[in-house]
Amino acid sequence: MKTLILYHSEHHGNTKKIADVIAKTLGAETVPASGFHFSSIDEYDLIGFGSGIYYSRFHDSLYRVVESLPAQNGKKAFLFSTTGSKTYSMCAHESFKALLADKGFAISGEFSCLGFDTALSEEGINRGKPDAADLKAAERFAKGLIK
Repeated sequence: MKTLILYHSEHHGNTKKIADVIAKTLGAETVPASGFHFSSIDEYDLIGFGSGIYYSRFHDSLYRVVESLPAQNGKKAFLFSTTGSKTYSMCAHESFKALLADKGFAISGEFSCLGFDTALSEEGINRGKPDAADLKAAERFAKGLIK
């Protein structure tokens, strides 16, 4: 199964860490969402969309990618995120899943974990996240996508 992971990881590299673990597990290609060429989407059987959570949303670059795609007729997709708060992540996932469904994607799964976040203070919250346990959980999630 040929897999592509589109992601946005901006401040601390949290989302890239998760994207890399999932990609290694699935043998997937990773591409920053801002560098994706729309013409290549048909080459892939499974598409992953990953982002840090910004004000209860996935990054705008991922919205732009999905909005620009033609109808996908049941192509499998999954989503993942890193976040300062699981509450914000849940809202972001629901919104992004709806967008994917509107484009005709079939959602195969979703994953979220806490990430180091300095949006509200220089000291930040969730220092050290994602940690080894989070990376292992991301690997288990990816293995579940294969089944």
